Amino acid sequence: MTAGTLDRPRQRRSKPWPETWVAAAFVAPAALVILLVVVVPLVRAAWMSLFDIELTSPGVEPFVGLRNYVTQLTSADFWDSVSKALFFTGVTTALELSLGLGLAMLMDQPMRFRWLLRSIVILPWALPTIVNALMWRWIDNGTYGSLNALLAQTGVIHDYVPWLSQDSTAMWMVVLADVWKMTPFCAILILAGLQGIDRELFEAARVDGAGSRQIFRRIIVPLLTPIILVVLVLRTMEAFKVFDIIWIMTGGGPANATQTVAIYAYRTAYQSYDFGQGAALGYLIAIFIMLLAAVYLKLLRRTGA
Repeated sequence: MTAGTLDRPRQRRSKPWPETWVAAAFVAPAALVILLVVVVPLVRAAWMSLFDIELTSPGVEPFVGLRNYVTQLTSADFWDSVSKALFFTGVTTALELSLGLGLAMLMDQPMRFRWLLRSIVILPWALPTIVNALMWRWIDNGTYGSLNALLAQTGVIHDYVPWLSQDSTAMWMVVLADVWKMTPFCAILILAGLQGIDRELFEAARVDGAGSRQIFRRIIVPLLTPIILVVLVLRTMEAFKVFDIIWIMTGGGPANATQTVAIYAYRTAYQSYDFGQGAALGYLIAIFIMLLAAVYLKLLRRTGA
């Protein structure tokens, strides 16, 4: 070893950062975005719901406490919009689950061009909601809509029906549009659950003399219950706060026939310019969804999902 080597100062190795610091450094940007985009608006909305904030009276924002919540909970319009949201949620969820299960069973069967069938089935779900709503608004048009033309040519109706302008049919047309779009989503999830079932169970059941109906009731339905409940949770939460497809097709009309609670909240905040009431409505919607989610989570735990 030379003298020059001895005189050279030793280089200190920097200690590596603790793993928690490294993890925090990677998570920090996403956490900051969530803080600014989610947490801050939530806190701001909660604060606004405690004040009487109306753009028609600028500069006057008296503290009212829970009065905005009490006003809405005692409002007939609020409960009417909740009932319409529950109706929309119940009908669409039931139809989408039933049709989705049937489509999943069909797509699970061994057949030629099965890949083509799966590609075609998923197309409605792949369409943006705005495109889907505009397409169905054109189909349901009372003057030149293709639905009236088809029904008239087949002799089902004799006069064109204004489907979206009648309070007796408007909600059903919106339900039809949502079912057409979201049924493929349910079918794909249920199909994933079907493909996870061991085929030997079906063969053993057939050897024991079980028919298709018994196999469906005794094997498929029990094994698919967890995934069906998951789909039920997702669709219920989305359907209850539905806004875009109804707003584009009917705007909540006619005569508030399709005014769900989300549309009622939008009109209160951005058309009546009552931001205090609108913020309170937003939190009431969140509370309803949390209650529904709690019920479903309890069901999921019972099934072991």
